[in-house]
Amino acid sequence: MSEILLLRPHELLGLVGMAEAIDAVAAAYAGGSEYPVINAPRRRVHSPEGVRVSNFPGGVHALGVIGSQTRAELVGHGEGHQHYLRREPPVFVLNDSHTGELLAILIGEIPEKDLGPSSLMAMRTGATSGVGFRHLVREDARVAGLFGSGGQAAHQLQALLTVRPGIERVRVFSRDEDNRARFAEEYGARFGVEIEPVAAAEAVIDGADAVLCATNTSTVLFDGDLLQPGQHVTGIIGSNMQLVEGGFLKTVRRELDDRTAERAELIVANLRDSVISEKQGDLYQPLAKGLIRLEDIVDLGELALGRHPGRTAPGQLTYHKNNNGTGAADLAVAMLAYRKARELGRGTIIDLAA
Repeated sequence: MSEILLLRPHELLGLVGMAEAIDAVAAAYAGGSEYPVINAPRRRVHSPEGVRVSNFPGGVHALGVIGSQTRAELVGHGEGHQHYLRREPPVFVLNDSHTGELLAILIGEIPEKDLGPSSLMAMRTGATSGVGFRHLVREDARVAGLFGSGGQAAHQLQALLTVRPGIERVRVFSRDEDNRARFAEEYGARFGVEIEPVAAAEAVIDGADAVLCATNTSTVLFDGDLLQPGQHVTGIIGSNMQLVEGGFLKTVRRELDDRTAERAELIVANLRDSVISEKQGDLYQPLAKGLIRLEDIVDLGELALGRHPGRTAPGQLTYHKNNNGTGAADLAVAMLAYRKARELGRGTIIDLAA
């Protein structure tokens, strides 16, 4: 076939919802565990000026797609947090996983259809956490604690509420008092749940059934000894080891401390291989210190595939390190968007033979 579909940013709006994204990402990780060579850790390169290009190869054969997602950004660093001086839109390349045929090129974020555009890869990141929530958060969960008040935080909370609709109360903390108050008002109304802004980490954690971390911090958010039996904690910050190796930073990025990993009775990572290949601080450092063992970290796909039971007791302390996105997850969401866009007649047909 000589025709492909080109989809631009505005043509990706309003297509994919969180519930179906969670299902697709679950299929992606299950497929990657069943047939590991269809997914791989991301690969990053950096220029001397601080431009970073991230490449995510992978596929979901159950959805008939294989390909990659690539994006570029100029990374900046503040006191205790990371920011971006420039972010270019991601580019998705979709090929048929049966024939290799080039199907489509998608340029731009694929936003959650109700929340709209916000942070980088916010829906895919939220959906990936949602797969973990299904298997790790107690079904009787009623209270959530949330670190962060931006777009990532909104999507993490949406994913939790999607799989655990019994959540009734949320406590949110972020560095800026006005931001957390605004978040509580806006998303409390939007999600139909009580959200209380709080002024300290202890108030987020105490009595919460699930603790969600969704910030741009480069330093540890709380003392892991604050965590309580039966809780689940999710973190979404991956790694900046290449920035350290390139001389831009002196220390690796952290979000959760060694005690969180040491105390957790079950640790899940999106891809265990990435913990090692990128020396991701939150898990790599406790591994290097002998506080945890690599063989005790479970790949998310093992839960999605049913090879690991996930939470096995109400009192377990569980920990999902949503340690980085993967091509399989990206392509799963992109394939949903591509199919829906075709049904709606969106996009531009490019004739490669012309």
